Amino acid sequence: MSHPTPTSYPKDKIKIVFFENISDAAIKIFKDAGYVDIKKFSGALPESQLIQEIKDAHLIGIRSKTMITDRVLQHAKKLQAIGCFCIGTNQVNLTEARKKGVVVFNAPYSNTRSVAELIIGASIMLIRKIIDKNKSAHEGIWNKEAKGSFELRGKTLGIIGYGNIGSQVSIMAEAMGMKVLFYDVVTKLPLGNAVSKKSLKELVSKSDIITLHIPENSHTKNLINKSLLKQFKKGSILLNYARGEVVDLEALRQALVSGHLSGAGIDVFPWEPEKNGDAFKSPLQGIPNVLLTPHIGGSTEEAQYNIGEDVSAKMLNYLETGATTGSHTIPELSLPQQEKTHRILHIHNNIPGVLSEINSSLSEHKINILGQYLKTNDDIGYVVLDIDTKLSKSAVEVLKKVKGAIKVRLLY
Repeated sequence: MSHPTPTSYPKDKIKIVFFENISDAAIKIFKDAGYVDIKKFSGALPESQLIQEIKDAHLIGIRSKTMITDRVLQHAKKLQAIGCFCIGTNQVNLTEARKKGVVVFNAPYSNTRSVAELIIGASIMLIRKIIDKNKSAHEGIWNKEAKGSFELRGKTLGIIGYGNIGSQVSIMAEAMGMKVLFYDVVTKLPLGNAVSKKSLKELVSKSDIITLHIPENSHTKNLINKSLLKQFKKGSILLNYARGEVVDLEALRQALVSGHLSGAGIDVFPWEPEKNGDAFKSPLQGIPNVLLTPHIGGSTEEAQYNIGEDVSAKMLNYLETGATTGSHTIPELSLPQQEKTHRILHIHNNIPGVLSEINSSLSEHKINILGQYLKTNDDIGYVVLDIDTKLSKSAVEVLKKVKGAIKVRLLY
């Protein structure tokens, strides 16, 4: 990636803060680009301490534990972008970030393989009842038997949510000789021999293993509940490596204890400890053939490295070119660079007449626009202007006065 030089700001004045032990690959990208004020924390911080650490930050990087609330954003006056070094963005108040013109990026694909591999591995462990046999061996009990242990080959995998991870699990499952069914609220093209089902009831009633790959929202909260669990095929296995709120754990416990389900693999929970070593409790503890893991679906060296590179590259590209590809808050623009110009970013409320006012105001001040790019969403408009270098500072002052302006920044 090439970066325009010189920038309109001294790089040593840009403050970057990373939390939750984000990969050093992320730090290297910024250091290689000439940024030096980079701070890294090994874990998440309480809100009051978080506010102190990011009040002067221009860029911050987080994972799933750092909560970027309205109050946090109110104190982050210099913040330009937030990088979520994970799949989701639900730990960020996206509405408030959007209102403040803060760009939010994430890494929706970088840990896909790590999660998909773990799904297949957990399926083998659970369908063979390795969890219980391992426990017995550690306790000095020899328990060599085939009863209740099965091969994956010929079994049916039901995938709820056929997105980036779900579809890759589908391919890997077929390679293991499984039949694949899937359900998604959006029409998806099946890969391989996978078959789409029109209802959750139909999918769970025909699947030996059901795996969840869905977001957490008002529609998916407790999607797997007492009523739906009754529709599961007797002796089936449930895997949740998606989001903690999508399964009613008490209902799942009852289904396991009664024998209706033969096992479960759960990696995400409605409540999770803040840091390693903290006490953890779940209603699923102590139940046979249940694999509990501490939210490690994407926790491999490869995934964290890839995520570090992916999100940092997006943040750096925005900082230095204004490109917002992959943004969850500001409309996406990917921009060509123009020589002998200065670039200005204008983030504003999406109200009628803003672009017209931008153009007329600059025209009145004899400021020539050499390049202009516009993208809007329901709430926000994003305009990038390439201006004659001699007039760029005057243009910034003019653009700050345009109605609805949220952020105006001279890029280079």
